[in-house]
Amino acid sequence: MAEAGFGGNRGAGLRMGAKAWLSSAAILLCLAPATAQQGAPSSSLTLAQAVKIALEKNPQRKAVLADTKAAVADLREARSSLMPRLEFSEAATRGDDPVYVFGSRLRQQRFTVADFALNNLNTPLPISNFTTRFAGTWNLFDSFATWHQIARAKLMNLAAAERLGRADQQIIYQVINAYYALLLAAKRLQVAEQSSKTAEAITNQSQARFDSGLVVESDLLTAKVRAAERREAEIRARSDVEMARAQLNMAMGVAVDSSFQPSESLAERTLPVPVLGDLEKQALANRPDLNGVAAEEAAQRQSAAAAKSSFGPRVNAFAGWELDNPTFVAGGGGNNWLGGIEVQFDLFQGGAKRAELARQGALEEKAAALKQAARDEVQLEVRRAYYDEEASRQQIEVARAATAQAQESFRISRDRYDNGLVTITDLLSGEDAVRRSQTDYWDAIYRYQTSYANLDLASGTLSAQSPVVLP
Repeated sequence: MAEAGFGGNRGAGLRMGAKAWLSSAAILLCLAPATAQQGAPSSSLTLAQAVKIALEKNPQRKAVLADTKAAVADLREARSSLMPRLEFSEAATRGDDPVYVFGSRLRQQRFTVADFALNNLNTPLPISNFTTRFAGTWNLFDSFATWHQIARAKLMNLAAAERLGRADQQIIYQVINAYYALLLAAKRLQVAEQSSKTAEAITNQSQARFDSGLVVESDLLTAKVRAAERREAEIRARSDVEMARAQLNMAMGVAVDSSFQPSESLAERTLPVPVLGDLEKQALANRPDLNGVAAEEAAQRQSAAAAKSSFGPRVNAFAGWELDNPTFVAGGGGNNWLGGIEVQFDLFQGGAKRAELARQGALEEKAAALKQAARDEVQLEVRRAYYDEEASRQQIEVARAATAQAQESFRISRDRYDNGLVTITDLLSGEDAVRRSQTDYWDAIYRYQTSYANLDLASGTLSAQSPVVLP
């Protein structure tokens, strides 16, 4: 019965066979992995170049760099306390206050015997006095409070430099993540294009079988629906590529619409196998943010020491030279100078100094606790990144095998469908498995390389010369 049924339309069957063979060949070509880049690059960009650009133009780094400049200025300000202070002032006064008139005439060296007259003393005529003054002070000793403040400023400057180093590492990781995200988006687009071509080939094959009367119309409609879904996925994949390119531009600190095109392609790489124990030691010794926390703790100890120094004596030297004239033009007046040394003790301030000392001590305890918490967090980050990298590396092998198995399964399903042994649903299920396995494979490669970068970031060794950055 089956032979008779097919014999009634032998010519159509031959045509259907030819179309099916051509469609099968088209499917195989669509499933072959594509390696060409999408379009000609407008401006080739390697990962190392992207990192270099980011370290120059990223606004986040510029903000942290400004903090380091501010810390350097704070250190200069603290050191300036060791230097003497010199001031200049020019003042013009006029009045008839008896004390003011008496003192001004003395300073101008114009006092005469007539100025002792009672009327001149009690109700003097108003006079003018133009004063030119140079004054200086010098803190000779403050119980080492200034030295503690300088030491604190040095440590805060070191902490700012460590924060800049950590910011560089984080920016490098952002660029790596964005760069590989763009490469992944390009591979997903290739998979989407392949899937779209495969779905179109299946649709053509189903059309030929429907025209030959070998399948019902529902099979053809199902194939057309799948082809439409694959075209929609291709459109979304193209948008994802452009969005990933914009994110890379933002990570580099350049215009979002810049036309950089990665010169590399997402592929498996052989990277050094990390050792957990060594990574933890490196992190505790080299993590810039951990070193910064340690510097801040030491700086807080200096603040507490400075608070203790406030209970000690202070020795200051002062001196001044003054020129007094009856007119703005120099001449016709006198000059004088005065200098001395003073010792100061704060006998009672209502307990303010003891309260400040207690506050600085509490902040010192807090800094020590935060340092320990930071060390614990660093160890946890290293372990989390290590196990994530290890799992990602192993997933590549699984994804590679799954891709090969899915392609072989789809080939078998295609042959069986050509012979009428399976339904269109089975064939489309096989095609979907191929698409998902290829996507999972590229996702696994992306996760491995970004997780390796994250492991370097966690251990504090990520730099522009890291293996994951250099080709």
